[in-house]
Amino acid sequence: MNGLSQSGIGNLLEQLYENSTEAIFFFSLEGSVLSMNKAAEQILDPQVAQLMKSGSTEAICMACKGFTSAEEEQTCISCYMSDPERNIPSFQVFLETVGRGIVPYTGSIQMIDAEQGIRVFMLRDLTEQLQTSETLHQKTLVKRVIKAQEDERKRISRELHDSVAQEMLSSLVDLRVLKYMNVEDDVLKKVRQTEGSLMRLLDDIRHLSVQLRPATLDDLGLEAAFRTHFKWTEKNYGLLVHFTSNMQSRRFEGEIETVVYRVCQEAVFNALKYAEVDEVDVELLLTSDVLTLTVRDHGVGFDLNAPTYKGTGLGLFGMKERAELVDAALTVQTGIGKGTTIILTVPLKKEETDIENNHRG
Repeated sequence: MNGLSQSGIGNLLEQLYENSTEAIFFFSLEGSVLSMNKAAEQILDPQVAQLMKSGSTEAICMACKGFTSAEEEQTCISCYMSDPERNIPSFQVFLETVGRGIVPYTGSIQMIDAEQGIRVFMLRDLTEQLQTSETLHQKTLVKRVIKAQEDERKRISRELHDSVAQEMLSSLVDLRVLKYMNVEDDVLKKVRQTEGSLMRLLDDIRHLSVQLRPATLDDLGLEAAFRTHFKWTEKNYGLLVHFTSNMQSRRFEGEIETVVYRVCQEAVFNALKYAEVDEVDVELLLTSDVLTLTVRDHGVGFDLNAPTYKGTGLGLFGMKERAELVDAALTVQTGIGKGTTIILTVPLKKEETDIENNHRG
């Protein structure tokens, strides 16, 4: 392999300087700009660029809005340009740019010719990387919040079921004993009224416990939790849910089961509130690498392009947020008078398709 000549390397470096998307400045020891490439000139206000070209040592300060130190996100204390002998391989700096406002860059500054005192200052736009980092951070934060919410729901649900409901049941037993004792008719009547109130309250507590976090979801899985929930929905609201599934007793990672259950719960609830229907179709299908939930109604539908939906619109937003937690796709098919179909498609890793064995173990 033939090496490049000095002139060849020089030509390549010149092309890199001219065509690089990174902004490159050459500074003297005094802080005046000796040269800048096209990318550098394009990000600067023309007046600032002109001052730099004229040799102003203050021009860089007009564009710079501070750098990130160990103490502050944006500061000018101990400026990176203040010590001409110091090389800084990487730091974050903020510059006022043309048309884009203040933009974050990762910068590096180093001496490249000690005899002539020439330093090179290079800038790379960090906007896209920071946006990606922020998106990942928000996703992680949402994931933690929802997990904490589900954990708290589970705790309260267990507390209601195992403690409050049991105490109330004990009180009911004591009241029923009074009915067989020699008491006045008016006292007996009051006992029966109180018994009825406690029974209704006990039903409410059991319902609240299930709504917070159904024990069947953790103990038996999605299919059992769905069937229990749909029976309750039909009994209390008269909404008939036609449920089909090919999962049998298959189990999945807890987060996947929670997401699928909550999305289905919200979709059925939305149909109950807004679709003006008495029946809903729910289908849960498992293939080798995909779990698909479909909730379909033949109701009034709505306009997806409308600025606002019936209700708050938070239902759809919440479903989409939950879907993202497990890298699932949420599709909404609807139109005025065309009913609504919600499809949740959850990709499964190979090990997730047979978690049932782990549950048995």
